[in-house]
Order: sequence, then structure tokens, then C-alpha cells
Amino acid sequence: MTSRPAPLIPPRLRALLVRVPLLVTAVRFLRRGLLARDRNLTVTLIILTLLVGVLAARVSTEWFSPSLLILITLVGGLQLRLSSLAKLLTAVAVALGYIAFTLGAGGIGVGLMVTIGFTTVLAALMARTRGKLGVQGLRGDAMLLELRDRLKSQGELPPLPKDWGARVVLKQAGGSSFGGDFLVSMRDGDRVDVALVDVSGKGVDAGTRALMLSGTFGGLLGSTDDFLPACNTYLHRQRGDEGFVTAVHVRLDLASGDYTITSAGHPPVVKFDAGTGSWQVASAKGVVLGVVPDLHCEPDSGTLRKGDALLLYTDGLIEQPGRDIDAGLDKLLGEAERLLPSGFRDGARALVNAMASGHNDDCALVLVWRP
Repeated sequence: MTSRPAPLIPPRLRALLVRVPLLVTAVRFLRRGLLARDRNLTVTLIILTLLVGVLAARVSTEWFSPSLLILITLVGGLQLRLSSLAKLLTAVAVALGYIAFTLGAGGIGVGLMVTIGFTTVLAALMARTRGKLGVQGLRGDAMLLELRDRLKSQGELPPLPKDWGARVVLKQAGGSSFGGDFLVSMRDGDRVDVALVDVSGKGVDAGTRALMLSGTFGGLLGSTDDFLPACNTYLHRQRGDEGFVTAVHVRLDLASGDYTITSAGHPPVVKFDAGTGSWQVASAKGVVLGVVPDLHCEPDSGTLRKGDALLLYTDGLIEQPGRDIDAGLDKLLGEAERLLPSGFRDGARALVNAMASGHNDDCALVLVWRP
């Protein structure tokens, strides 16, 4: 026999609270919450719709134009549930029918009817989308803005000592706030971990998956010594074929300048050697994430000395239709030699703009240097 859970409020206290005037009514009102607001707004808009119809038919279509029904329909599409919107649209149809019956065919023009019809379809689509999301009003847009801000803040490198410099440039396809390229990073004492990830696709299409993976990869970063194998294990467990994911991970010791690079199908990291004044391609390589159950990476390591730099980037900078990827890498190194000697911090943005001009793709660049 199972015991019943203890009530949240003791019986004696509950009996006392019930006697408080209007308290039960207030609690019930709060419980109804969104339903109450939706019902009240529906009733208000229906009354307003019918009032516009009567005043337009009986008083004046100049003072009470039937086009006001367009604004009412838009408000309903932005705020009401789909079932409530259907009631409002019925009222709009009744108001239009009454105006047409009273004033004849000339009371409502064809252009106005087409506009109201288009607005009705648009309002229904908005209400249907919000119904799937389970949000009220413009809360869905606010959630997207919050997610964008979180992704943007997560893509910032942690503060580095004065004898180190870093620059991150993210440029999404089509000027979107979301894209398939993202950065996760963390600092623990003198150790800094930076991972640049590229999700297949571009723009908003890849942005939803990037948002999900950024949280997962951010949690794995620093929690395990084998970051990319842990990410691969997670992706390999997921069902369905949602495209590939490439990533590169750099672990840097700020005290000594030692670094280790591991890569999973990502374009190679390049290092600027201040001693020779040239860019060198790192040898780290590995298979794309999520393809094989056990990921084996061939790391590359070295040391950043005064004037040296590491450049991480996504394939959006070097990949273009009809051009070999090696040719894109050669162009990137050539542009880096031309733009970055003027200063790593100022040259990073110019380098992305120079490489991304002429094509529409997500681009990301991370530059870490030791002045």
C-alpha cells in the first residue's frame, strides 16, 4: 500500500487561508493566467470588430473605415491562440458582410477584400506557429533574441593576460544572427581551451543545430581531457542523419606558450612564425565528428613565442564553388601575409572581409597571438 504524499499546505493553514477575502479568487485567476488574458482579448477584439462594422455601415466609412479590421486581425494574429483567432475572424467576416449588405457592393472595394484576405492568412500562420511553440504574444521572438545573445556571449574568448592577444570574428550567411559556425572556450588558470565548430549548412538552417550543440560542447570543454572524442561519442549516439560537424580544439598554456591542436575534419590551423615571418600549416587531422564510434586524432603541438600567432578558421573562408580548397588555403595565407603585419587585432576583420567577399557562407576566424 502506497502512502499519499503530504500536502504542500497544512490543513489548518489551508482552512485559514480560504477564509481570507478574495484570496481564492486571486489564486484561481493566476492559475487561469494565459487563458484568461486570451479570452478577455478575444472578447474585446470581437466587440471592437462588430462596432467598426456597425459604425462603418450606419455612420460613415470615412470616419470608421473598414480597413480598421486589418489592424484588428493583425493584433489577433500576434496575440491570440488559433482557436480564439478563428472566432475573431468569424466576427470580421460578419462585420464585412453587414457593411456590404447595408452599403451595397461599393461599400467594400476589391483591393480592401484582397488585403484583408492576405492579412487573415498571415495572422493564421503567426498564430499557428506560436501555438506550436507554446508561447504567448511576441515571446517567441524574445526567446530567439535571448538565444542569440547567449550564443554571442559564449563565442567570446575569456580575458587573457596583458602579454597575450586574441580576436574573434564571426560572420553569418545573409547577415543572419544565427549560423552554423560557433566558438566555445574556457580558461582555468594558465590553461585556455578554444574550440571552433562548423555545422553543415549555413545561416538560419544550421543555426538551430548550432544552438543545441554549443551548449553541449561548452559543457564538455574542460570537463574531459579528450574533448573531441567526447563530442564524437555524443554525436554518434544521436539518431538520424542531420549532416556533418567539424571542429578544431586548441589547448594553450599561457605561462609557457605550449599548445596542442586536435582536429576532426576541420581546415588546418596555421601558425605565424615571427622568426621566419611565414605562415606554417599545422599537421593535426582527424575524421569528421559523429561518423565513426571511436575517434582517433593525430594532434600537433608546438610553442608560441614572442610575435607568434595561431589562426583558426572555418571552411567558409577558403571554400568556394568551382575553386579547389588548396587554392583557397593559399589565398588565405597570401591575404594573411598582406593584412596581418599591420596588426593582428585590426587585420583580423579585414582578413575575413577579404576572404568572404563574393560568396555567401558562414565564416569564422579566431586569432591568438603573443605580442
